[in-house]
Amino acid sequence: MIKIHHLNDSRSQRILWLLEELELNYEIIKYQRDKVTMLAPKELENVHPLGKSPVLEDEDLVVAESGAIVEYLLKKYGKGSLTYPEDLEQSVDHSYWLHFAEGTLMPPFLLKLVFDKINSSVPFFMKPLTKAISSQVMKSFVGPNIKRNLSFINNRLEDRVFLLGDDVTGADIMMSFPLEAGLSRIEDQDSYIHIRKYIDTIHARSAYKRALDRGGEYSYK
Repeated sequence: MIKIHHLNDSRSQRILWLLEELELNYEIIKYQRDKVTMLAPKELENVHPLGKSPVLEDEDLVVAESGAIVEYLLKKYGKGSLTYPEDLEQSVDHSYWLHFAEGTLMPPFLLKLVFDKINSSVPFFMKPLTKAISSQVMKSFVGPNIKRNLSFINNRLEDRVFLLGDDVTGADIMMSFPLEAGLSRIEDQDSYIHIRKYIDTIHARSAYKRALDRGGEYSYK
């Protein structure tokens, strides 16, 4: 049976969603973040040297990295559902969005999270300095990249239910987490109405709801 090593409030939630969409039988091995550091527990290092989640086990094969797991599951178990389009141009488009999620969309959100954490945790006498530095970086680099990425995605979804059309694909599985987490951390959410509708459509899917029931705590942050 497939085993998924699942960390609460993490990217592994979208793998549970994919497993439910594919209607596969699987076992969840759950891990909880450290309440102080918010890092994954050391036990995950027994599964993969980097100690991160998700990690999937299928017989003797161990697969890490969300994108690699999505590709593996679709190639082995897709059987016409959520698989890559047969048309070459659509296939390239699917691959683009699948990799866009972690390669382009997620890094600016992570930088914003890091600066927010620094500003909230440094001693009060250092706050003016850290705030000045983070504000400049956010204004000149991180903020503009976040807005550019979100505007790009919002325009893409203007006339589509999902990224490739009317049907959910692996690209949507990958894009779900950074959009859920990222949109919750920005102030101008109302500027991205098509993304909001897209996320609401994902959340309404029965497979997504089943994944939430099985995965447990998930704050989208």
